[in-house]
Amino acid sequence: MQKRALIIGASGDIGKAIAENLLEEGYFTYLHYNRDRCAVDEMGSKFGNDRFIAIQADLASMDGAGLLKNEIADKLDCIIYNAGSAFYGLMTDIDEATKINMIQLNITSLYSTIQLFLPDMISKKAGNIVVISSIWGEIGASCEVLYSMTKGAQNSFVMALAKEVGLSGIRVNAIAPGAVNTKMLHHFSKEEKDAIAEEIPIGRLADPSEIADTVSFLVSDKASYITGQILGVNGGWN
Repeated sequence: MQKRALIIGASGDIGKAIAENLLEEGYFTYLHYNRDRCAVDEMGSKFGNDRFIAIQADLASMDGAGLLKNEIADKLDCIIYNAGSAFYGLMTDIDEATKINMIQLNITSLYSTIQLFLPDMISKKAGNIVVISSIWGEIGASCEVLYSMTKGAQNSFVMALAKEVGLSGIRVNAIAPGAVNTKMLHHFSKEEKDAIAEEIPIGRLADPSEIADTVSFLVSDKASYITGQILGVNGGWN
């Protein structure tokens, strides 16, 4: 039977790479987006429009997870939570709306989305959940305090849920990328990105495909004994 995956944040650079991998591996995919429908529709020219369904939902809003669930009747084999929102600036400069939206997107909607789909996974005694976290969720970053806090919460969620659902045949892991060459770094100049690359032992930023390949590994049978882990994909940067 064809496996089915939900990819949250499929319109971003990492999300698109994850979607392409899973489509190539034969999955039927539900591709979530908030604003950029065109980025999701590009999959149709490569894989065919019958291989995925695009679903719009604003997960920075309180009803986002529920709206998402209403569009999916199938029992999912895996969920990739790749919500992408960051704020670079001093903690004292963050306004209330930004704080509320990021907590909703990175923490509350993560919890709500998995809570809604988890019963089906438990009933069939199988499932994979992968959260795209961040290196900052492990070590924190100056001028990204709010983002670091929410990513740290994601890591705790992963470790706790893995213990709760392990006997139900469900594996839960996170990937904590370092610096990845995506549009999320648009506020950095080339010189600033070059300076970051110099701090990384491998000497460069990650490509989105390298994060996607790690997702493919974690949802595969090759990772059948891996759960509750925060896997650093960071080129040795810490």
